[in-house]
Amino acid sequence: MREKLENLCRLFESLTEKMSDPHVISSQSEFQKIAKKRNELEPIYLAYSDYRLLLKRSSDATEMLANETDPDIRTMAEEENLSIKPLIENIEKRLRFLLIPKDEDDYKNTIVEIRAGTGGEEAALFGANLYRMYSRYAERQGWKCELMNLSSTGIGGIKEVIFSVEGQGVYGRLKYESGVHRVQRVPLTEASGRIHTSAATVAVLPEAEEVDVKIDEKDLRIDVFRSSGPGGQSVNTTDSAVRVTHLPSGIVISCQDEKSQHKNKAKALRILRARLLDTARNEQSKNRAESRKMQVGTGDRSERIRTYNFPQQRLTDHRIGLTLYKLNEILEGDLDEVLNGLIEEDNLKKLSLLPQDN
Repeated sequence: MREKLENLCRLFESLTEKMSDPHVISSQSEFQKIAKKRNELEPIYLAYSDYRLLLKRSSDATEMLANETDPDIRTMAEEENLSIKPLIENIEKRLRFLLIPKDEDDYKNTIVEIRAGTGGEEAALFGANLYRMYSRYAERQGWKCELMNLSSTGIGGIKEVIFSVEGQGVYGRLKYESGVHRVQRVPLTEASGRIHTSAATVAVLPEAEEVDVKIDEKDLRIDVFRSSGPGGQSVNTTDSAVRVTHLPSGIVISCQDEKSQHKNKAKALRILRARLLDTARNEQSKNRAESRKMQVGTGDRSERIRTYNFPQQRLTDHRIGLTLYKLNEILEGDLDEVLNGLIEEDNLKKLSLLPQDN
């Protein structure tokens, strides 16, 4: 581990030197690439610098104990060693976490798809709750949300919604949300007060760039139609809605949120690229079955990951056994405690796969 840290620190210093010399960097894109890599390495560099200072203090105290006979100085050296030991252990643990291999998609923007599952109108209302929750969370994080497609019901529910989220480390935090979300509550139409159970499915996809996924125009069938709202009410008097069919995979994407056919097609292609990238990633994961098994539910959309119990104001994440009694706050976007728990558990599992030698 020490050798790897030394190499990373040398790389950080080299990148810092390049950024300070404008003659070395040939373009703005190269500068941005170097800056991004340097920013990724900076936490490791700072932590390792602190670690080396602590090791030096410990070495000096040990040398003092070996050479000094003055009891007061020896006492000071012993106290120094005792105080430094837990600091060294903590920073070693932190460094190990920082060395955990990063998911190459963690820094990508994200496309989130929410679909109402079992439960009819109640499931659609729950889908609307989830959409609001993620929108509020994105707002708290300073991320940008963009609606890509929406299929709503007449009373405020959502059959399906697709939206993009842009910002720093979006996918790295939201990827754990993929799966089946279950809700338990008494519907407004339930006169007897009986609790109903409904569900919605969430899919979180890293957004693909054109360089990630090449789409051949001849593999696409593009259909245009008139946008319509709930109950068939006309939203648009022109054929601006777009349906894109990817013939090799059979994936069909419809977008009608924009009044421009061109914009709807562009959004549909963004969703298509994300789904194709996701499919490719899942194929790759079959070759890394053991590694996939170690992850905390980041891919299986048939997995029931969480229950939202309204009568008890309780949220339970079944993957890590986390239960919180603040459902209203969570639905208003207070998701950090849940996501931090999932990230920590995932990191612990990945950490167990790293070599333990120093």
